[in-house]
Amino acid sequence: MKTDDRHLEVAISAAKEAGRIQKLSFGRPHPVEYKGKFNPVTEVDRLCEQAIVKTISEVFPDHDVLTEESPFNDRGSPYRWIIDPLDGTTNYFHGFPCFCVSVGLEVEGEVSLGVIYVPMLNELFYSEKGKGAFLNGERIIVSRIDRLSRSLLCTGFPYDVHEHADFYLRYFRQFITRSFAIRRPGSAAIDLSYLATGRFDGFWEFKLHAWDVAAASLMITEAGGKVTDFQGQPFNIYSEEILASNGFIHEEMLQAIQEVQKNA
Repeated sequence: MKTDDRHLEVAISAAKEAGRIQKLSFGRPHPVEYKGKFNPVTEVDRLCEQAIVKTISEVFPDHDVLTEESPFNDRGSPYRWIIDPLDGTTNYFHGFPCFCVSVGLEVEGEVSLGVIYVPMLNELFYSEKGKGAFLNGERIIVSRIDRLSRSLLCTGFPYDVHEHADFYLRYFRQFITRSFAIRRPGSAAIDLSYLATGRFDGFWEFKLHAWDVAAASLMITEAGGKVTDFQGQPFNIYSEEILASNGFIHEEMLQAIQEVQKNA
């Protein structure tokens, strides 16, 4: 089974509608609830999810939909949409304009399509398996930086960083002393999309979810980059660790991680 133009059109339409909702409500006060101690959700998260699911279900009513904010109802379809309706919720309700919509489509266990929409910059990233990656219609490729010491990296911290700060900071210290610089924007989907277009050179993080990485990990490989786990094995969107790069610095990043693990 393959995707066709309808799948991409629906994904883009759904992402743009969610982005419209985000822009409309941005900068206003938002009641915030917490899933656990530090994992926030707002009404906008839920409104965006409803809009995306409605757009997809109207065209593909038999497809499965996995989203961040609702329980998964497995119909057994070979098509599974994987959605983060608002990636960067903490940024959003603080008025920091770094957030996005992520819509991925997994077909028979393989991510085949991905769309990331950054509404405040009107940046639409999209890719299809075997067809390349694009930003606002222009093809994108990863950077050509071939040394970790000259690389701009990005990362994020899981919500349990308060309980395990020393563990995560071992990796941060390793990379901040080996790379040119590190950024921590607060939206994994944006981080990975920016890597795909050459703005970042490498990325690592723990405990992300499928909806954080499904669409954007495809973007990277279609832009010529590389995505693995921390052992260099093929990446699984349902695993809890991700290492992504332009490919040129991947081995150096793996070595840096292995040093941390060896000395832990």
